Amino acid sequence: MTERAGELPGWARSALIAAFLVLVLSITVTLTGQGQLTSSGTSEAAVRLGLPILLAALGGLWAERAGIINIGLEGMMVLGTWGAAWAGYQWGPWAAVLGGLVLGALGGLVHAIATVTFNVNHIVSGVAVTLLGTGLTQYLATLLFTPVSQNPRQSPRLEGFAEYSIPGLSSGLQALEAQQRVFVSDLAGLLSGLVTGLTPIVVLGFALVPFSYFVLWKTPFGLRLRSCGESPVAAESLGVNVIAHKYVAVVVSGGLAGLGGAALVLNPGQLGYLENQVGGRGYIGLAAMIFGNWRPAGLLIGSALFGYVDGLQLRAGGEAVHALLYGATLVAVVVAVLWAIRRMYVAAGVALAAGLAVYAIYWSTETVPSEFASYAPQLVTLIVLAAASQRLRPPARLGVEYRRGEGH
Repeated sequence: MTERAGELPGWARSALIAAFLVLVLSITVTLTGQGQLTSSGTSEAAVRLGLPILLAALGGLWAERAGIINIGLEGMMVLGTWGAAWAGYQWGPWAAVLGGLVLGALGGLVHAIATVTFNVNHIVSGVAVTLLGTGLTQYLATLLFTPVSQNPRQSPRLEGFAEYSIPGLSSGLQALEAQQRVFVSDLAGLLSGLVTGLTPIVVLGFALVPFSYFVLWKTPFGLRLRSCGESPVAAESLGVNVIAHKYVAVVVSGGLAGLGGAALVLNPGQLGYLENQVGGRGYIGLAAMIFGNWRPAGLLIGSALFGYVDGLQLRAGGEAVHALLYGATLVAVVVAVLWAIRRMYVAAGVALAAGLAVYAIYWSTETVPSEFASYAPQLVTLIVLAAASQRLRPPARLGVEYRRGEGH
């Protein structure tokens, strides 16, 4: 997509948004004393918890850019968790990565056969894949894990990847964080979590973001694949094998979702299969992709946001989530001012009213219930989708049935 004259490129807008959010967090830490908001521990947890969501979002990107709605990401992730646990128990962590990838890709293949070959409604097929994946993994876990773990809902503990940190950079950022300087130490704490406690699957997952951008936007194959989601009839008239490209996109989508399941299994705090451990992350990944407007950089920001909120509530609980309400108030006020400058007075009024309501909750309470804190990632999902709904631009033929030769 070409930038309009006078408009900042996408990467510059993303950098400005990130800097603004760090500033908001820094102000919130200063005024509330909740240092966990920008601690390296919270950032490290956010990376690990956001990685499965990121991989699911990338899977959704591949499928939906080719015109196939993939609401079955949840089921493909579930298949990936079992495949990773089974292979990882037999042959180690790299086999777990491959096992999750293969099982997720098989789920994607089922979805492709239903939607591309037989033109089944994409939503119906996605729900069916999720139900199939959930039921199949429960059966397979009972069959194969009970003899070795005595618990059909859980695999034995697996061998994980060794963790490492980037020498010099990690320790330097941690030293800067310890100095407790406003904004500087907050930024250092957040960055420290990105270079500390890394594993190969974390590096692989984040490397797939620029790789997906390069393949989908900078190669002839990517152009053909995206044309299948924008105008498959026109693509076919130019000699593109639309069916083949849709199949490839959905199978890759399933493989990436399965890799997200493997990331859950290989999380150093888990290291094993556990029934229901996906916990809706496939749907949150789909929401992150939509929030990112079907673009790699945008879905990376969305995944980071959801992972951050999840990591914060797990590490610090209700008090830190309560402090986050103050930061949300600041964001709402700034957004209201920006919309007022653009003469979007109704939207500005709604944003301001929402900010005042959130601040009233913050002012009238000292913490939030643990039940609310644990639901915070899902609540953030709803809020950001509502806020982003006006600027979304999905592929033109997303979810529309396609038959070879139609339109000629």
